Amino acid sequence: MIDGPYLLFLGDAPDALAAKVAQGIRDWRPDAAIGQFRMAGCRADMGLPDMTLAEAAAAGARTLVVGVANRGGTISPAWIEVLRSAMEHGLDLASGLHNLLRDELELTATAMATGRKLHDVRVPDVRYPIANGKRRAGKRCLAVGTDCSVGKMYTALAMDREMRARGMKATFRATGQTGILVTGAGVPLDAVIADFMAGSIEWLTPDNDPDHWDLIEGQGSLFHASYSGVTLALIHGGQPDALVLCHEPTRKHLRGLPDYPLPSLEALRDLSLTMARMVNPAAYVAGISINTAGLAEREAEDYLASVETLMGLPTVDPFRNGAARLVDALK
Repeated sequence: MIDGPYLLFLGDAPDALAAKVAQGIRDWRPDAAIGQFRMAGCRADMGLPDMTLAEAAAAGARTLVVGVANRGGTISPAWIEVLRSAMEHGLDLASGLHNLLRDELELTATAMATGRKLHDVRVPDVRYPIANGKRRAGKRCLAVGTDCSVGKMYTALAMDREMRARGMKATFRATGQTGILVTGAGVPLDAVIADFMAGSIEWLTPDNDPDHWDLIEGQGSLFHASYSGVTLALIHGGQPDALVLCHEPTRKHLRGLPDYPLPSLEALRDLSLTMARMVNPAAYVAGISINTAGLAEREAEDYLASVETLMGLPTVDPFRNGAARLVDALK
């Protein structure tokens, strides 16, 4: 267990999107986020109190959570002294980066000397099976995106919250570092050996009651040259009954790939359904989730209306406006 409350470490994040782990915790576990720690040059701001390590410890923080998700998931050498100092101030460390805390000699030495814990969230602790493709009881919904970091996790969490409020049977199934830190459990999919990725999602979404919904956290994008593999594993392992298409309208190109333009929602619909119907011939698209954080309110309303007219599907920003219409569209 990772002890809270947390001090969210934003490091030297170049923009808000680079601190998406911290943002997810702030938005979905606000009770656990006591403050933020920013280094010189940090351009991310979660709107939490800026604290020194001593102030955070005095305020009751128990763990410093690395809230940065940079390309490649590496621990910057510039962070090491701050992370060491956090342990010397009595804080444990938690990170979901590929570059593990336990592999940094300075951090392990400090942890041993201070008695603090190192929590590496992105380490599979289960021997996952190879996928068998067999149909399972219960229902499953997966968010798929035109790009990475467009709101797939927020969509699943918002739908889960709406369904629970209605008294429906639902479970959010985390598949990435942020979702695991928010909920406390899940599969760190992009750290699973490739042959077992789809099997890990079958394991995560087992047989259930016929009216129970698993809301599977999406990852990557089928169109992203770097991360399409995790998306396909989610589709084939999850065997979703329903898909929700996710998009962020202010993007000019795929994140980290300036030579690749964003696909259209029509292309996302068609390719996702083709892949999903390989393992579930009845798969359908329930609706569209638009991340309108970069749009003014009236601009967002107009954009949502235009997409709904174009695609003929309920189109909402589930974080801004709620997920009721997406839940209504589930069959």
